[in-house]
Amino acid sequence: MKRIYSTIILLIALLLVNNTHAQTVVKDYLSVSGPISFDNINYDLSWSAHPSNNYFKHEYLPKGDDVEKYKQMILFEFAQGDFKAEDAVNVKVSELKELKKKNPVVNYDVMENKQSGEYILDFLVSENEPDGKHLSIVERNVYRFKQVEDASGRRGVLLFGVSTRAYGDDITKFFASLKNNRYDMINSVAAYTIPVIKIVN
Repeated sequence: MKRIYSTIILLIALLLVNNTHAQTVVKDYLSVSGPISFDNINYDLSWSAHPSNNYFKHEYLPKGDDVEKYKQMILFEFAQGDFKAEDAVNVKVSELKELKKKNPVVNYDVMENKQSGEYILDFLVSENEPDGKHLSIVERNVYRFKQVEDASGRRGVLLFGVSTRAYGDDITKFFASLKNNRYDMINSVAAYTIPVIKIVN
């Protein structure tokens, strides 16, 4: 199944990405090979892409998980260029506003850290069963946007994100947990120590 969420930073760079996962060789373009430890779970680099000169994307999964039916995924995206974290957030919010016109499940919240200039975007998207009457997937994403300079001096916007999914019968429980524990993930993403990246072409 294709990814529900679209690539954020790539839109800022006004580029086009093919988000297929047919690739068999996974290259560490960001010098963040993993495993990554987040909330006491280790995530291995499972997929990467470099579809243009200034855009790189990594996805990380717990060992044994399937990229097409994951429960939780870690993301790193980097776009080199002269734009701000706020620009990336604004593009994504515009996209979510359009999605919400057709899908009432879509929801989002933007939080700004004025001291660091970072932003967190917390958003919810979904996909229906073929009959259009029932939800098949609900996906919650917490994205942290940060302007960075990599170890070799390349500047751009880095996205660190956590994507969590529920399927079928687990969706009701997922919504209940989200209602009671929403800020746990936001706080974890905000507190995560983002590594210094180094681009490897």
